[in-house]
Amino acid sequence: MFHFANLPYWLFLGMGVLLFLLVIMSGGGDDDLDVDADADMDNPFDLDTDSEADFSVSQLMAWLGFGRAPLILLLATDLSLWGVFGWMLNVLVWSTIGQFPGSLLAGVILVVSLGVALCCGSLVARPVGKVFASFGEDTSRDRLIGCTGSVGSAVIPSAQDGRIGQVDVLDSARNRVTINAQMPEWATVMPRFGDQVLVIDHAAQTYLVVLKDSPDQDQWLDTSRKQDLH
Repeated sequence: MFHFANLPYWLFLGMGVLLFLLVIMSGGGDDDLDVDADADMDNPFDLDTDSEADFSVSQLMAWLGFGRAPLILLLATDLSLWGVFGWMLNVLVWSTIGQFPGSLLAGVILVVSLGVALCCGSLVARPVGKVFASFGEDTSRDRLIGCTGSVGSAVIPSAQDGRIGQVDVLDSARNRVTINAQMPEWATVMPRFGDQVLVIDHAAQTYLVVLKDSPDQDQWLDTSRKQDLH
């Protein structure tokens, strides 16, 4: 396991792990991917019929996973996989022939393990990117203020009634969150099932919402502007 022949792969694996730790400490990386790149990922080999080239650099980069995840995360994934697959192939050769590979076979293993790592890295880039992006997401209750949602209960009762309703909200990271909600006491329009609402504040156990594009929303916006001026 710790033979000198495995040293390069331990180094690759170590660098990959360090990059993963860097991604975690920096907040998960940037998960806002380019829409055009996402479209290319769906069919990276969709060649232009008017082009004489059978392959392009952009398609190669798409196939390798560029655009599916932040570059540092893609590099961390590829290096880690390269280290793991290279080490596994070395151990397989050792268990088969009773000795570690010579220089020629070691070079073949290096190239093969790199190819396998790049292939697998391109497949897992987006799932891994989504997992690590969650480390940088804001988990505070304030993150939902200003977001819109759809009423999931029959109505959203007023806060003075002591009852609650439910709203399905999309936060800034496009995660769907179900929250307990009430109307503020000053609101006049009661949201009903399926209506779009705007989250304007949160209390101890619930959020306050108003019907979207309603006089209540206009009143809240006017009040917010006046408070900002002061």
